[in-house]
Amino acid sequence: MKPYSKTGLARLWAAFLNSKKGFMWLIKHEAAFRQEMALFAIGLSVIIYVDVSRIEKILLFSSLTLILLAEVMNTAIEVVIDRMDEAFHELSGLAKDLGSLLVLMSIGLAIIIWSLILI
Repeated sequence: MKPYSKTGLARLWAAFLNSKKGFMWLIKHEAAFRQEMALFAIGLSVIIYVDVSRIEKILLFSSLTLILLAEVMNTAIEVVIDRMDEAFHELSGLAKDLGSLLVLMSIGLAIIIWSLILI
């Protein structure tokens, strides 16, 4: 493996471009991510207009962001597993199931946070 030669702002710019590439791939190939992005956009508009404290707004925003982060991690796990071998293996299935659980738990947490703050 070739050592990473970029430093400073060039390294940050390269990291940004890699992240953009990953984001664009998710938007194009992952329906769940697109749905969660739509939920995030709707939630963000609610957060802007709802009359709650700054801390509560931060909690609402963070819970939605956590869903996106969990979906990115879940997709990364799935991509690595699929890259390793297309054949089914029990541990590969378990890794994918655990990634899915991560997303489900983040959604459950968001539901709890939103319910406690808005109800």
